[in-house]
Amino acid sequence: MKKLSSFLLFYFLCIAAFAQVNSDSLAYQLQRKKINSMLAQRTVKFGQYDQSLSMHTGIFGFQTKKDIRRSNDILMDIVKTDDDIYKELKILLDLRTFQQTQVQTHSKEAENSNIGFMTTINKLRDQVDQLKTDAAKQQQEHDKTVSWLIILLVLMLASTLYFATRKRKA
Repeated sequence: MKKLSSFLLFYFLCIAAFAQVNSDSLAYQLQRKKINSMLAQRTVKFGQYDQSLSMHTGIFGFQTKKDIRRSNDILMDIVKTDDDIYKELKILLDLRTFQQTQVQTHSKEAENSNIGFMTTINKLRDQVDQLKTDAAKQQQEHDKTVSWLIILLVLMLASTLYFATRKRKA
């Protein structure tokens, strides 16, 4: 029975690993089912033990050595089942710890990537602001240059007209 249940558990774990469909939680669920079935077996065995304690097959209704040995055998079987349950609980807790570690690692990675994205966004905003101020300065310089060129052009036209009218008068 143990070998069959162990084989089935191993088989389901392998299928889950190859399926890549939330294998950790599937392994956790299978482990929980295994422990629950072991607890049900323990309950049945404890009922057998309770029943064996009430059996008195001896003379005058006393318990015989055989009755006591049968009760002790059932009790030892319950102890072995308890040991197996503790081992399986340890595996279950290890799975849970592993899952929690994975979740924490994933959340830290997500947090770090979010911080990286925020840092990049802030740098880009700063660059945009710098480009806007540079563009405004260049526009002011362009406007100044255009106004100086217009003044220079007006002065050149005025001086050309002045010399042209002076040459006609002379």
